Amino acid sequence: MISRKKSKELFSKASEVLPGGVNSPVRAFVGLGVAPLVVEKGKRDRIWDVDGNSYIDYCGSWGALILGHAPSPIVKAATKQVKLGSTFGITTAVEESLARRVVGHLPSMEKIRFVSSGTEATMSALRLARAYAGKSLILKFEGNYHGHSDQLLTGAGSGVSHLPPGSAGIPKEMVQATRSLPYNDIEAARMLLRTNSEIAAVILEPIAGNMGLVPATPAFLQMLREETKRAGAVLIFDEVISGFRVGLRGAQGYYGIEPDLTCLGKIVGGGFPAAAFGGKREIMDMLAPQGGVYQAGTLSGNPVAMCAGVATLAAIENPSFYQELEEKTLLLTEPVKRAIQRRGIKAHLAQIGSMFSLFFGVTKVESKEDLKDLDHALFNRFFSYLLERGVYISPSPYETSFVSSAHTEAHLRYTQRLITAFIDSL
Repeated sequence: MISRKKSKELFSKASEVLPGGVNSPVRAFVGLGVAPLVVEKGKRDRIWDVDGNSYIDYCGSWGALILGHAPSPIVKAATKQVKLGSTFGITTAVEESLARRVVGHLPSMEKIRFVSSGTEATMSALRLARAYAGKSLILKFEGNYHGHSDQLLTGAGSGVSHLPPGSAGIPKEMVQATRSLPYNDIEAARMLLRTNSEIAAVILEPIAGNMGLVPATPAFLQMLREETKRAGAVLIFDEVISGFRVGLRGAQGYYGIEPDLTCLGKIVGGGFPAAAFGGKREIMDMLAPQGGVYQAGTLSGNPVAMCAGVATLAAIENPSFYQELEEKTLLLTEPVKRAIQRRGIKAHLAQIGSMFSLFFGVTKVESKEDLKDLDHALFNRFFSYLLERGVYISPSPYETSFVSSAHTEAHLRYTQRLITAFIDSL
């Protein structure tokens, strides 16, 4: 077994001054039976812990690092800006440059505002949607995670899945302003939108990445587009994960359906703390200082993050980028799918573009309800098996893993051999 003595010692020390030893819950590896990683550095498709052990990384900062760790264009752009100043709290030219690049790829976004996190983006988009619609209720879907603001943690995915029915400390009045329905349930959502005239907005992950990878069905999204228009409600796509991950036009391009507002994060900041929300001009112009909907942030549009975002988008705009990225992913996923079929085990591998999840104990996943028989014990064994052999996947059965353009064919083939061997041993 590999030694992680120093990692364990540092995590123990961190637990004295950080709740649970971490600054985001899933990093604590709760329930996995494995000591958490304490990482020192990353390069291309690998990370190294403080003990010097290396791992092929398929988490990639939860999907943010589509170019891998410390890619030269990002390092160069960020370093150049840091030397000029890391933050000003004043507008910089690069904000307009990144904004123009983003709206050029997403026709549904006529205007955009940058913030510092996905939580800020979704929270702000909902406030804006309520003001625009003149209504108060929000419809979300079980298993979708939209950050940790009070109104959105009911029926959420990601780390909240371990805290049924959600987070403590949320006033019941906040939960009463949210309706949560099963994901991909066409009839339930249509019925609510036709019978409740107070729905201001519908928010969803069009490709859910926080209960594992679970895509919406085209029929479900088409129904939501039609019914929100009929009801005068704002349709919000949370593309914090899928934005620029499944293509330059994100999930809305993948499905050919345009929302009224879109939330972005992760890739848009090139691995730095940045996110955004944007949409139709008439909605976005309601934001202060032009309109009466207030939103602000000292580090919003941070120039270092904006420079990293511009450099990232410049790289992924290469015409062959996404085709090559999916081909890399298929090197890993296709043999695993064949192994599952050959062995006839109860498992399901979901994959879209460079996103993938391996579910144990179930054979189909279209909603959170389908995960009730998820085999947590087997996932824990699988995670530990890979980690001991130098492969790091996202540390929860409710999360998605990612392939980056930095992953080498040798590492992808090594990983798929490990996974197929694990499946063959079951």
